[in-house]
Amino acid sequence: MGYSIDTFYRYRDAVDDGGMEALLEKNRKRPNVKNRVDEAIEKAVTEFAFEWPAYGQTRASNELRKAGVFVSPSGVRSVWLRHGLESLKKRLKALEARVAEDGIILTEAQVAALEVKKEREEACGEIETEHPGYLGSQDTFYVGNFKGVGRVYQQIYVATYSKVAHCKLYTSKTPITAADLLNDRVLPFYEAQGLSVLRILTDRGMEYCGKPEQHDYQLFIGINDIEHTQTKVRHPQTNGICERFHKTILQEFYQVTLRKHIYESVEQLQVGLDNWLDHYNNERPHQGKKCCGRTPMQTLIDGKQTWMDKQINVT
Repeated sequence: MGYSIDTFYRYRDAVDDGGMEALLEKNRKRPNVKNRVDEAIEKAVTEFAFEWPAYGQTRASNELRKAGVFVSPSGVRSVWLRHGLESLKKRLKALEARVAEDGIILTEAQVAALEVKKEREEACGEIETEHPGYLGSQDTFYVGNFKGVGRVYQQIYVATYSKVAHCKLYTSKTPITAADLLNDRVLPFYEAQGLSVLRILTDRGMEYCGKPEQHDYQLFIGINDIEHTQTKVRHPQTNGICERFHKTILQEFYQVTLRKHIYESVEQLQVGLDNWLDHYNNERPHQGKKCCGRTPMQTLIDGKQTWMDKQINVT
């Protein structure tokens, strides 16, 4: 069986002396509990993480010393690691779970920390979208330089809930073109659906940002009572929904159609773009978080009905 005689007799003698348990490994490493802090200190450190979630390990150690709890910064981190509280994100998530479970009243510091978390999530792509029309993402996409036409830009608006997209081509990138997409395509569409656009997320490009009293885009969204949210500086992934749509439309439309056809005007290209958008919104299944295999228009219609049902139940 592949065992030496010496090993056989050694195993046999061990079984004769101590039974089958004598063959089990006994030199396993056991945790050294001598270096672990007392239970009272561990509880105080854990509760401090919920009370002041924005504090780091060093500041937590200093504040606990004032209360008579002596623990080093590394000791604080060790306790947090055992309880899954070592990062600000995890501490805030644990605080939200405790609030949902116990219904505790938050302190001013806890409320401030949770508000900062929400702002960071919105700035980094983790966006809460409750229903169709709740939030839209708008961006500018450079299509290319066409002979006889010049530079061509595309204004894009993608609904964060349903992923329904609207696009229009222009030969310039200005606040007027950014507002024209909303005026010509987006707002009429949502008005026909019985919805309104509540908030728009854009980057900090000059076509979207400026003095409200002088900037055409800012004036337009102000007149239509639309809240404007800007992305985090130097983080294009903040507007991740539009960035992903850029890749989709580039691969599935532009890289294909520009090899098949020669476009002599923006209007000709716009016709092809509108046909592709009709396919994208009404026929192409989407695997996004809200769509789950449905088309964007199906997601919008289902989401609109769900939202109306909730409004009726509330009233």
